[in-house]
Amino acid sequence: MKTLGVILARGGSQGLKSKHLLPLAGRALIGHTFADVHSARRLTYVVVSSDCPRVLALAAGNGFDVIRRPAELATGEASVQDVLLHALDFAEAHGDMKFDAVATIYGNVPVRPAGIIDEAITLLATTKCDSVRSFCTVGKWHPNWLSKIEGDRALALIPGSIHRRQDLEPLFLHDGAIVVSSRAAMEAGRANRGDPHAFFGTDRRAVRTEFGAAVEVDTRRDLLLAEAILRERREALEASAA
Repeated sequence: MKTLGVILARGGSQGLKSKHLLPLAGRALIGHTFADVHSARRLTYVVVSSDCPRVLALAAGNGFDVIRRPAELATGEASVQDVLLHALDFAEAHGDMKFDAVATIYGNVPVRPAGIIDEAITLLATTKCDSVRSFCTVGKWHPNWLSKIEGDRALALIPGSIHRRQDLEPLFLHDGAIVVSSRAAMEAGRANRGDPHAFFGTDRRAVRTEFGAAVEVDTRRDLLLAEAILRERREALEASAA
């Protein structure tokens, strides 16, 4: 299966300015995603889509082909689906390959489980489903424990008396580590631009990750958390090698 990897790295950010280029554990934040992609074995070809010249230059220096994203696809309102279709069309128009799947790889996720990209692609290939996403447990942020606040009155979102975590129905949240969509699902997205999630298709599968195993950086606190996790990983590797 020929899989196109698209690293997404929009230059603008409302929460953390130039976040892809911020220093993190010895390299630019997006450099950790570059390392994850270089370690993956099931990506056939990888491009970096960005409107930021500095990101594009860094990507090219790390051996990636780059796509300068047009202004209309570099806004906060532009859908990931449209950006992926633009990258797919560009890659196929400038190469000699037609892809069977597209992997969405967010540049602002510097922490993701080792091997998760290949795991998701393998599941897509073996099941022939429409899409695979990584999911972690919601932990204590379970809907049974959430409330609406009206004035100063707390109203349970789901009325009930469940108080033990082990009694909660297991629920999961997409953590941003990886999304892989089949060619058919991507074409469904092209045909249905009104649904920004049409590229997930109808047969949607999951690979599970541990809570906190992926960190998506949108705020300064996210950046500090990612730094702590990467430091912990480094120290664990150093200890095991000693």
